[in-house]
Amino acid sequence: MRKLLEKPSQPADDDCCGGGCSPCVWDYFYEDRKAWKDQQTLLAQEAENTSNNDESK
Repeated sequence: MRKLLEKPSQPADDDCCGGGCSPCVWDYFYEDRKAWKDQQTLLAQEAENTSNNDESK
């Protein structure tokens, strides 16, 4: 069983220092959000495939 990712929370306004850090808290947020969205898309596709397979029986 795969680990379900939690939807990442957007950093607070004061979480970023504005100093041009690399990586920035925003970089981590965008990376985590992409991984979460990709997993949600995959789960939806798997659910659709399962539903279609059940209907064809």
